[in-house]
Amino acid sequence: MLFVGLSFLLLHVFVVFGTELTFELPDNDKQCFYEELEKDVKFDIDFQVISGGNYDVDCFVTDPLNNVLYNENKKQYDSFSHTTAMKGVYKVCFSNEFSTFTHKVVYLDFRHGDEDPYFQSMTSSSALTQLESSCVSIHESLRTVADSQTWYRLREAHDRTKAEHLLERVTYWSIGETILLFVIGIGQVLMLRSFFNDKRGSVAATT
Repeated sequence: MLFVGLSFLLLHVFVVFGTELTFELPDNDKQCFYEELEKDVKFDIDFQVISGGNYDVDCFVTDPLNNVLYNENKKQYDSFSHTTAMKGVYKVCFSNEFSTFTHKVVYLDFRHGDEDPYFQSMTSSSALTQLESSCVSIHESLRTVADSQTWYRLREAHDRTKAEHLLERVTYWSIGETILLFVIGIGQVLMLRSFFNDKRGSVAATT
């Protein structure tokens, strides 16, 4: 029952205050995500290219008046924090328009706002009971574990993609070397046979 309660608490926090997603960004394409925010709300953006090409992507963030808040080109990963100056829809865009044939897989973590107190009577000056303190400590520890797991999953996916790409290149190189060895071997046999055929012809001509 405690596990179900903690899971619900974590799910509530992630759904209300943040969005994590992994999406494919085709070549010569751009994708944007929109979030309506109130004034004086802090939001944080973390992104990382997991696979594709040189693992880079263009990213920019605009406010409701289309003022550019963040703009970086060909970044593998980055973080951005900002406090909103007005209410409205904020836009986060990722562009792969500079790539002509490779699509990318991008991870995005968008967090905004402050978490509500875990207990209604909890304030900065209130004294917590031992059970409440334990719940807050457990929640903070679980959030740290979740962030660490996300980081490790991203590194694992990135390294797996690199390993698969390296395996593919090694496989193609091995197949090319095998074909080249067969061609050289057959060429050497044909060349040796041509030497003997020339000798036989020259001896017949002298007789």
